[in-house]
Amino acid sequence: MPIRVLPDALVDQIAAGEVIERPASVVKELVENSLDAGASRIEVDVERGGVGLIRVSDDGRGIAAAELPLALARHATSKITSLDDLEAVTTLGFRGEALPSIGSVAKLRIATRAAGEPQGAEIIIEGGAATAVRPAAQPAGTTIEVRDLFFNVPARRKFVRSDTTELTHIARLIERLALSRFDVAFRLRHGSRTLLDAPVVSAGEAERARLDEILGGDFTAAAVRQPHNNCWNRWWST
Repeated sequence: MPIRVLPDALVDQIAAGEVIERPASVVKELVENSLDAGASRIEVDVERGGVGLIRVSDDGRGIAAAELPLALARHATSKITSLDDLEAVTTLGFRGEALPSIGSVAKLRIATRAAGEPQGAEIIIEGGAATAVRPAAQPAGTTIEVRDLFFNVPARRKFVRSDTTELTHIARLIERLALSRFDVAFRLRHGSRTLLDAPVVSAGEAERARLDEILGGDFTAAAVRQPHNNCWNRWWST
């Protein structure tokens, strides 16, 4: 077989395999984007263990309408511009691969309104093909919906486990993020059922309440509070 340049759609699906392994991978990429955008509230809604729907809504900085098509281009990012930035990166993501990877293996909708813009905008991509940007009703921040994950890659779809297993992976991920960022409110819902509702925590007993909800009362009853600025290191089990 001769050497040939692969079609863009196939290249995108190969790249997606490196980033998107299961529904929890999608949630991780989207929630980390929300954190990098300075969100103070992040809501995650899933259906059918994340295969049917993943919706992540935040109140972060949003994306300018004119930049929406660029957000779906591979290796397009606002987080680094030079090698110096790469060597000193402080964001959770920076490669600019998550959104185009998700868009190549799912039906993706991005609705956003950047601070100061009078109205929101949205773009839809299905199997790698994007629509034109159009106006949309959207509060400040960003909402991303991912539907029918792996609908066009049946070989990948068959490796997805049961709804319960995939939901468990998503729940554990959100719990870890909630334990690392007490300054951000997290809510996780599966259908009509709320699995986690963690408001913003200031200090003291509010921190203990979040730990109780996620780790259980036995942990905090046997833990000692440490005077440390990092939320992860404030509590240690005895």
